[in-house]
Amino acid sequence: MARFDAEVGTLAAPFASILLRTESASSSEVEHLTASAKQVALAEIGASKSVNARLIVGNVAAMEAAVALSDNLNTDAILTMHRVLLQKSNPEIVGRWRDAQVWIGGGSISPHSADFIPPHQDRVPALMDDVMEFARRSDVPVIAQVAIAHAQFETIHPFPDGNGRTGRALVQGMLRAADVTTNVTVPVSAGLLGDTEAYFRALTAFRAGDAGPIIETMAEAAFSAIANGRSLEREITRIAARWDEVVRARSDSSAHALKQLLLRQPIVTSTIVAGELGVSFPAAASSVQKLVDAGVLSQSSIGRRNRHFQATEVLNALDDFGARARRQRPGH
Repeated sequence: MARFDAEVGTLAAPFASILLRTESASSSEVEHLTASAKQVALAEIGASKSVNARLIVGNVAAMEAAVALSDNLNTDAILTMHRVLLQKSNPEIVGRWRDAQVWIGGGSISPHSADFIPPHQDRVPALMDDVMEFARRSDVPVIAQVAIAHAQFETIHPFPDGNGRTGRALVQGMLRAADVTTNVTVPVSAGLLGDTEAYFRALTAFRAGDAGPIIETMAEAAFSAIANGRSLEREITRIAARWDEVVRARSDSSAHALKQLLLRQPIVTSTIVAGELGVSFPAAASSVQKLVDAGVLSQSSIGRRNRHFQATEVLNALDDFGARARRQRPGH
């Protein structure tokens, strides 16, 4: 994981943003929240009607918060991750622990036939203090520590909703805190997608007192995620190289900066380009047109006002990453 982080982190393409989006989309998909790369890109600029895509953008914010707060992983950090995850979609439950009993599986009326019943709400604050103290330790092998802290977090189930996504954001915060990653988010959730049943079985085994399966599952997910991440890296690098060949512009042209922007934000408008690159609207529109003429961009919305332009190759590469993540891992 550290080698992948170091190698990808030194490349010219903005892989930190690319991998953050893929990890967030995969973590959401574990919860059956799916959206195409195009819809997620539209949601990032406030132009998607997809509820799931907007939720995935919230997950991006939670992952960003986890990394930003990695130097001080405490209960306040968890509450912040949860708040940015759900503040737009479910604001009434953010900023505090749950105040009612919840259960997983079974019926909605009572926990009688539930698969698992988390601790009573009165115990949540002390249990969260305990798991975050464990998460800050420096004397435990990192993968084991991450896996156990994550499993304990999911067992406490401190929120009415968003526990899985917040718990997987915690994984990224802990990897950054341990200096396993310094540049990018290793898309561990994408590794978990390869066999979600094994992931849930491992959490069940942990609740029965066996920590082995969740540690093994997290380790396997890391290997799988890195293999998939390297495939994405090769594809994005190939796309960037092709763009360099086909785009003819002066060395000081904003068209070159736009190529970099499109790797992390594959749908843009001329207004967005002007703001992101710090150039005038006419200069932005001219750069967009240069890339349209070169076949890098294509118009994805109808009409003349506020037109959207998409880098289809990047969107396809992100969708291909998701498709690979969903395939069953060998041996499962």
